[in-house]
Amino acid sequence: MSAEPTLVTGATAAKEAGVAPATVRKWVQLGRLTAAGRQGRTHLFRLEDVFAAERAARGRSGRPD
Repeated sequence: MSAEPTLVTGATAAKEAGVAPATVRKWVQLGRLTAAGRQGRTHLFRLEDVFAAERAARGRSGRPD
């Protein structure tokens, strides 16, 4: 039986990835990260998706966007 993915807010996602919240919003804007759900008006993200976006950003430039 698989566990449910961990969903976090954009602010928490940014903290976990070591980037600014604006960076997470930029990844969404650029299509590099997609929200997995919503809680009211707040977008929720899967941590594994956030980490994948962070790895991809660092892989391109050596530093976050």
